Amino acid sequence: MDFRQLEAFVQVAAHHSFSRAAEALQLTQPSITARIQALERELGEKVFDRSGRGVRLTDAGTVFLPYAERILQTLGEAKESVEEVRGVQAGSLRLGSALTVSTYVLPRILRTFRSRYPGVEVLVHTGRSEQVLNMLLSDEVQIGLVHSLIHPDVETVDLYADEVILVANPDHPFATNRQAAIEEVGSQPVILADRGSSYYGLVHGLFRQAGVVPNVAMELDSMEATKRMVEEGLGIALLPRLCLERELKQGLLAEVTITNAPAISRQIALIYRKSRKRVRTVQAFLEVLRSIYALELPASSAGG
Repeated sequence: MDFRQLEAFVQVAAHHSFSRAAEALQLTQPSITARIQALERELGEKVFDRSGRGVRLTDAGTVFLPYAERILQTLGEAKESVEEVRGVQAGSLRLGSALTVSTYVLPRILRTFRSRYPGVEVLVHTGRSEQVLNMLLSDEVQIGLVHSLIHPDVETVDLYADEVILVANPDHPFATNRQAAIEEVGSQPVILADRGSSYYGLVHGLFRQAGVVPNVAMELDSMEATKRMVEEGLGIALLPRLCLERELKQGLLAEVTITNAPAISRQIALIYRKSRKRVRTVQAFLEVLRSIYALELPASSAGG
């Protein structure tokens, strides 16, 4: 039994799929299958039931899973401890980031981090906030930058308010007065984020609170695509201010104030495991965030 077999087992258990486990580990599916088969031969038991639709743990696999996770965690911490001997100028940092944060906020943070610690390898995984939380809990990443959330095993530190504003094409009637009532906004073609996005619920909540049913023109899963649609006059949209800096500065889009509805925003937060020792690279990244956002961070765990 070796590290690669345990790693494949834990990933298949997490994703309920051999193909998605292969993608996560950047391997071929036959390689994952071979590792699982080798593990099953050593254990003398099947760990997955592959009959029917999907993949599920057998009773033996369910019993074995927490031990495999514990072994991988211990090996990871041992590797990080060895890296610490070389100091912060070496080693690696694994980050998880919500998609909007990774596009519009993380580059500036990493520019500061890399200027201070150029020898640290930074690995970034992106996804929706819930996916980043799962990455953190499975130790795929050491730190996450997400929409603020609560989990008993996770420390959450708010970084900034993600303000959402209404924008229109500069030739749109709203752009003349730079303001409109929520009823007027709802009557216009509105471009929304896709239903899996947290912004979809946030914007729908604004209209619902006002008793307005929006005239939805389309739903898109890309902030950049949404901005281009608004630029072309295909609708108006409520988007995070941070993703609009260039377009507002260049006059490609016009900001419109909604006169009779509350401003909406969502907290963007730093998350990390409460029970994990902060290795030096993680502590260095937290210090960079502290300097940028004037954070009050909880005391570090032992070590680091």
